Amino acid sequence: DRFLSLLYAPQDRRDALAALYAFNAELATIRDRAREALPGEVRIQWWRDLLASGNEDAAGGHPLATSLLRAIRQHRLPLSAFDNMLDARVFDLYDDAMPSRGDLEGYLGETASALIHLCCLVLDPEKAMQAADLSGHAGCAQGIAGLLRLLPLHKARGQCYVPAEILAAAGTSRDGLFKDKAAAGRVVAQMIALGREHWKAFASNAESLPPLLRPAFLPAGLAPGYLDAVQRSGGEAIEHPADMSPLRKQATVFYRA
Repeated sequence: DRFLSLLYAPQDRRDALAALYAFNAELATIRDRAREALPGEVRIQWWRDLLASGNEDAAGGHPLATSLLRAIRQHRLPLSAFDNMLDARVFDLYDDAMPSRGDLEGYLGETASALIHLCCLVLDPEKAMQAADLSGHAGCAQGIAGLLRLLPLHKARGQCYVPAEILAAAGTSRDGLFKDKAAAGRVVAQMIALGREHWKAFASNAESLPPLLRPAFLPAGLAPGYLDAVQRSGGEAIEHPADMSPLRKQATVFYRA
């Protein structure tokens, strides 16, 4: 999805955007590659120390690290955003409960929304602050759609990103979510409603989005389609990832570009 969006970004910004997207993918897959929490935390700390140093030589020839440090330097990206993103990703390494909707929105704000905002800073730093609220809502919609699509993976891990208060409102628990498809259907419906709430907040103000920033929001533009796909799956979403056809993805990105 993010690769498709790069095709609509200015050519002289694509390398920096690709570095940000690859860094996000690196963090999102640490748990699966590290297998255990401690090695995962060590990896996150490696990134934290490297970014704080700003020293490309310390990257040891790591191509992603080198590209990311170059992007940070060239576009004067705030290190605090990366620190917050790394801190948030520690949650991925464990099986702790997500207590509330506010906690989930905070997690998505430091990950998906922050990534959109960093891309805005690359595309047009002067206009990026105008889109801060839009980044927040678009990132939450995109993140919720992504978490719902990852339910089968989370089931295999024994991990749950659904807030405890939403589970309770649906009359189930984190264990019940993955054992009872009827309960899963109720939880999925509430999460979809939350995702659409954020998308509606974004869409209602999307006309104010500066044209140069549009490429940063193209991956999030697929969120409504993904939410529709998850809704059609209902309780089956815990067994099979909901998806869109490649043609529909490309058409949606092209339309929103």
